[in-house]
Amino acid sequence: MLSSPSTSAMLPFSSSRVRAGFSVWPNVRQLCFRKSILYGFMRMFSTPYKTLRGGASRSLKVARFCSVTNMSSTLQIELVPCLSDNYAYLLHDVDTGTVGVVDPSEALPVIDALSKKNRNLNYILNTHHHHDHTGGNVELKARYGAKVIGSGADKERIPGIDILLNDGDKWMFAGHEVHVMDTPGHTRGHISFYVPGSGAIFTGDTLFSLSCGKLFEGSPEQMQSSLKKITSLPDNTSIYCGHEYTLSNAKFALSVEPENKELKSYAAHVTYLRSKGLPTIPTILKLEKACNPFLRTSSAHIRKSLNIAVTADDAEALGIIRQAKDDF
Repeated sequence: MLSSPSTSAMLPFSSSRVRAGFSVWPNVRQLCFRKSILYGFMRMFSTPYKTLRGGASRSLKVARFCSVTNMSSTLQIELVPCLSDNYAYLLHDVDTGTVGVVDPSEALPVIDALSKKNRNLNYILNTHHHHDHTGGNVELKARYGAKVIGSGADKERIPGIDILLNDGDKWMFAGHEVHVMDTPGHTRGHISFYVPGSGAIFTGDTLFSLSCGKLFEGSPEQMQSSLKKITSLPDNTSIYCGHEYTLSNAKFALSVEPENKELKSYAAHVTYLRSKGLPTIPTILKLEKACNPFLRTSSAHIRKSLNIAVTADDAEALGIIRQAKDDF
């Protein structure tokens, strides 16, 4: 990973070197979002963005959206806004020109993004079967001949699936090894895609910034186990999740742990980004460990806020936190 540049000129988020001693955005260097964005603000990021124009920007009201380029490998990752608050992610291998998309909830924004750079689409990767993650599968597959990849355990619910992957499988995207992790809880067939060479994981609706997914088909025990798998990865892992939920998640997180200094700083940063129509994703695992209540089930402050018994295990605590979030 590249080290972060000086952040002394940073705007509202003054603690990029958060008190825990880490940089909040270590793998984003520059933001391309209209000419009105100040250079001083752009310096808080450490990996270049490239402009992504077109229909893909309309849903999140970003007139000129930006793609994330991971500079630690030849794999480029672009954020593509879809629907009202979804993200799809374009993966582009610089050496071979191979292109994939993760969780295309709709086809048009992905087609727009590919057309702007005259690219084909080779693979469609789905973390789970929900329509807001697979809605573009059939149209994109028909248009580009792309292969659809998903959980073998959930093959009946993934539209157009061609390649079945299971927990522990290692699949090659061009020259990049992709580790498949079963991460049920939100749905029973949910998987996440971890790319160790790029320090990136695509978590779908299992782990969000400052939250986790609703337990539609799984149990607190399953979600706790899934989150534990993700938190076992290196602290500097970049987390690409399925939705732009961070602002509302921050409000809940502050309600159960109001004295968390890192959380307060991050929440202020998130508020600023969203006020400008900018993405809060990717987030960083170390930051989430310090701020995300669903990764802090042993926190005495959170347990006191929600009257969780000291004797409750982490899964029981997670279930109580999830219910409180659902009712918030």
